[in-house]
Amino acid sequence: MEKSNLSSEEEKWWGDNHLQQINGFWFMPLIIPRIHRVLAEFKPRPTDVILGSFPKTGTTWLKSLLYSIINRSSLDSLVNNNPHDLVPFLEIQVYGDHESSDSSTHLSSSEDTTRIFSTHIPYQLLGKTLESSGCRVVYVARNPKDTLNSLWHFANKWKMAEESPWELEEAVEKFVSGTVPNGPYYEHVMGYKMASLKNPGNLFFITYEELKKDTKTHVKRLAEFLGCPFEEDKEVEEIVKCSSFEVLKNHEVNKSEEYTTWVPTPYNSFFRQAKVGDYTNHFSDDAIKRIDALTEEKFHKSGFVYGI
Repeated sequence: MEKSNLSSEEEKWWGDNHLQQINGFWFMPLIIPRIHRVLAEFKPRPTDVILGSFPKTGTTWLKSLLYSIINRSSLDSLVNNNPHDLVPFLEIQVYGDHESSDSSTHLSSSEDTTRIFSTHIPYQLLGKTLESSGCRVVYVARNPKDTLNSLWHFANKWKMAEESPWELEEAVEKFVSGTVPNGPYYEHVMGYKMASLKNPGNLFFITYEELKKDTKTHVKRLAEFLGCPFEEDKEVEEIVKCSSFEVLKNHEVNKSEEYTTWVPTPYNSFFRQAKVGDYTNHFSDDAIKRIDALTEEKFHKSGFVYGI
């Protein structure tokens, strides 16, 4: 894909922190050159698996599941490694500019090896790159209210929140306007949703809620989509268990208060509650009504009845 033009437009999303646009989507300024690198340099292989997601929609869980399904003989890797180190973000770890972002290390492997990467880049930007390769893409969506609730909690564990927390009222306002990292949320989800309807053989779309409700069934579906179906149910059960929130949260590496080398947040910030409906404990009735009205407009009127 050709390099996208960066709009000069900026908007504040949290205090004095700004976001910048690429083709209608908002990103933190430090991510912009990394996204351009991905679009210019990343050449997916047909054997690659790419996990797409909007921030805080179940990315960590899906990384654990995908890694376990594809690397069944290495389940113990989840004990000693945070899932984000096993399945790196293209625009943060693989093509980032940190000392920890060594693209040659992440990208080097034999041609017959299944590489797994993740990204928050919208399909509207990355789609041509993915489609041209024939790689498999898995996208996870989550109820918009729980997505915002999780994003709000997560952002307030960042270093910059120590001086000035992200207030919930401001978070709701920015989410509704679309001015949050990788937003607008609704356009992000619909980009992948429509692509999955167009090409279901290469893009597997699943919601966080249906995965929570019947994890075993959907893990089987994922394995079939990835071309490595299970032969025995006990294999499925083992992967569901070792990738569960309860098990992962109690590994020492995931309880660590040390900050990662690639985002300014501690490892334990990736494991909070993983509940469906926790937003009801934090959001006002007015905030819920505003988000639900937008969900109806953006999702339901497009034929995607989800999120309320």
